[in-house]
Amino acid sequence: MDPLPGRRRPCTLVVCRGCCCGDPGKHPGYDHEAQLTRLRTAAADSDGAFRIRTTDCLGPCDQANVIVVQPSPTGRRAGARPTWIGFATDDDCTDEILTWAASGGPGVTAPPATLELQFIEPPRDARVRSRR
Repeated sequence: MDPLPGRRRPCTLVVCRGCCCGDPGKHPGYDHEAQLTRLRTAAADSDGAFRIRTTDCLGPCDQANVIVVQPSPTGRRAGARPTWIGFATDDDCTDEILTWAASGGPGVTAPPATLELQFIEPPRDARVRSRR
């Protein structure tokens, strides 16, 4: 049973802001706060197409900034699993993530081909949890 009857449940962007992601020391010259503000603004303006959540360290620090696109229930029913994106430190990548999320995300629409080049393997413990 849907815990939110009558409401569409969107995909979620989980934005790492732990020890390395969002750290200007690791990626000088990139405005990490502006990226997070942009993601949040786009979600607020999307009429519920997707939502944003921040979290502490997701693990693959050598591939910072990391964003995980979690599928909606519709995407999960289609067989999608969370998609991990690494090196999300430029405006083009952010544009592609926002476009994909707004169109439904994993299992609903195909990601942009250039964004697929930034897909990374999640840490082992995340892979085990996602299969449960």
